[in-house]
Order: sequence, then C-alpha cells, then structure tokens
Amino acid sequence: MVESESAHFDKKGKTKTPRQGTVAPDRLFCYKENTAHPATGILFHQCPSGSAAMFQYTLINKDPSCQARRGRLETPRGVIETPTFMPVGTHAAMKAMTPAQVEETGSRIILANTYHLHLKPGEELVRKAGGLHSFMAWQGPILTDSGGFQVFSLPKKKITEDGVFFRHEVTGEEIFIGPKEAMAIQNALGADIIMAFDECIPFPATADYAARSIRKTLRWAEACLQSHQRRDQALFAIVQGGIYPDLRRNCAEELTAMDFPGYAIGGVSVGEGLELLKQVVEYTAPFLPENKPRYLMGVGLPEDILESVARGIDMFDCVIPTRYARSATLFTRVGRIRLTKRNYRRDFYPVDHSCDCYCCRNFTRAYLHHLYNANEILSAILAAIHNVHFYQTLMKESREAIEQGRFRSFKEEFLAGYNRAES
Repeated sequence: MVESESAHFDKKGKTKTPRQGTVAPDRLFCYKENTAHPATGILFHQCPSGSAAMFQYTLINKDPSCQARRGRLETPRGVIETPTFMPVGTHAAMKAMTPAQVEETGSRIILANTYHLHLKPGEELVRKAGGLHSFMAWQGPILTDSGGFQVFSLPKKKITEDGVFFRHEVTGEEIFIGPKEAMAIQNALGADIIMAFDECIPFPATADYAARSIRKTLRWAEACLQSHQRRDQALFAIVQGGIYPDLRRNCAEELTAMDFPGYAIGGVSVGEGLELLKQVVEYTAPFLPENKPRYLMGVGLPEDILESVARGIDMFDCVIPTRYARSATLFTRVGRIRLTKRNYRRDFYPVDHSCDCYCCRNFTRAYLHHLYNANEILSAILAAIHNVHFYQTLMKESREAIEQGRFRSFKEEFLAGYNRAES
C-alpha cells in the first residue's frame, strides 16, 4: 500500500499544498476476507474502492446478562483485545513511565494529545522524526484525539462555524483549528486511530445550545472525512448531544450514515457525575453500529469503566492512573489508598496483595510512603506502574467475564469489595 503524504499548515491555519501523489482516503474497516499481511499475518479485507483495508474489528461475544461486548481490533501495529484501556501520554510521553514499562503493564494502545503536540514540538517536527511511533519509541498502536476537548476548554476562544480561534499559551500568537487543520495535524503525527474534530459541549448546557452545537459537529465530521489523507489511519467520529437523548440519537444516526470506521461518545467527564454518565452511555450506545468499535472518551475511574462496559463500550482512556500516582493515590481491589498517610509508615505489605506488578512484587507500602515523604521521583514511577497495571488487569478480567457470560456478577462483586479501603 502506498502511504499518502498529509497536508500541513502554519500556525495561522493556512494550508500548505501537499506534494504530488496525495491520494484520497478509503473506508478502513471492511469485513469480507481477502488476504493476509505479508509481515504480520493480519488479514486484510477488501474495501469498496478495491484497496486493502488495514484495520478490522471483530465482535467475538456479547454477554447475555447485559450489553457488554468482547471484541478484537486488528491494526497494522498489533491486535487490541476489547474492552481495552488506553493510558494517556499527553505530550507523546507517559508521565513517570518508559514505553517499556507501559508495555509490561499489558497496555497495547496508548493515546497522545493533538492540541499539545501541535503547540510543541509541532507536528512537522514529529513527521520529520518518522511519526509518533518513531519519535516516542512506542511500536504498538496509538490514538490521537482531535484537540477539540482541550481547545473548547480554553477560557479565551472564539468559536465560529468553521472552527476555533485561540491564543498560544506561551507566545500569545493567534491559532485557528478547524476540521481541515485537525486532520492535517493528525495525518502528520501519524497515529493509527485519529479523531474527527468536534465541539465538546460543556456541562451544563441548554438543549438549544446543544442542538446548534451538534450541527457544527456533523458538518465538521463530514469535512474531516473529505480532508483525511492517509489510508493507514482509521478516522473515528465523535457523538455529541449533551445530556439530551434525542440529540444524542440524532447525532449518532447521522454520523453512522457517514460510515466511519469507529465511533466515540464525547462530551462526558465534564462534570456530569456517574449517574448522568451512565444515562448518556445507555441511550447513546444502542444507536452505534454493532460491528464497529465504540470508544468512551476521557473515562475514567474503575467504577465508571465497569458501568460503561456493561452498557456496550469497547475503548476507554484517562489520565487518572498516572495523575493519581503522582499524588500518592493508588488503586487496590478494596479501593483507593493514599500512601502519604502516617499509618503506612510501618506497613510492610505490598500495595495490593492480589497484584503481581513490578511494584507489588518488590516494594512495600512503607517504602513508597518513604519515597513520597522524601520527594523521590521513584515514588511516581512505581505508583504509575502499579496503577496502570491495575487498570489493565481490570480490563483483562472484564474480557474473561464477558467470554464466560458473567460480566454482571463480576461487576457487582468487584464494586462490592472496592469501597472498603481508606481513601
């Protein structure tokens, strides 16, 4: 397959013309068996246009007790078993973890942030370095968001029908990002899965605002399809609509008609709380295609993830495991513990008796308590290893429970024991 060269643009949003040979994108998820990749053995599938697709999602099993799904997402850089959790490397780096340590936790796909990488070091530098995989020495799949969440979170921005104007956080220079620019950045970064540019609706928002917002999101999604320039990247759409079921359904149905390779539910984890999160997922997921991956963006805590798996979600990402690690909060089977508390000073047990991560095999709570008190960098490293491993173990056990048709009981048993620890 010939890889196209993406368009690039300057900080003011002016698109530079790509070199000759740029080709239009094809649909990347198809389901008719064709041929195998000569190096990886991964099956390619024939696209409507006749070119070989490089991604495939297979729905393996559905739990009879709920809507939980067991699936497999095949990419040119590896197989992702779903449900899956994606650790977040905002600036193309996992905080306090090397790529090798991330891989050892069982992580198979990670997320990087388009907005931050655009600001520094810039997508052109990453492209010249060979793309994100070479730049950060991670050879597995990578997903980049569109930058929409970060841009719309900025205090000073100007939203137009075409995109968003904002100021560079350091230089003050005015920058514009719209669907065309978001695609150009992500095409240059070279992640395996990229996201359409959308308007992230704040919480709370009126129904009128949310309705006007999803019209922009839908127009921008179509513009992203037209601007996307690489066949080796799967472009996912993002369903918005706030907390309004009719708007969520409308947005999901119109995006589904555009035939994206995968779909995300956005506009959650913006302060709505677990109960509203569950409601949004419950009335949005049924309108997403069953034969394509479903991604819940920015979620979250273990209880959020389990409730969302039960409602049919396949993919998750969040900064919580590494962020909490830096503040001495670690996850265990009986809940979260805060290792800076004095009662851990002479606690010579591992962080979690049931955990087999590098941290729990070799160190005690008392040692980590000491590291935090001494302000040693190793505290964040060990805690991040443990927390990400905890999340990946939770996902592995969730997949096994779905395969065995017992996810509902697994979720209930886990949550019943999860709140016993001191926080």
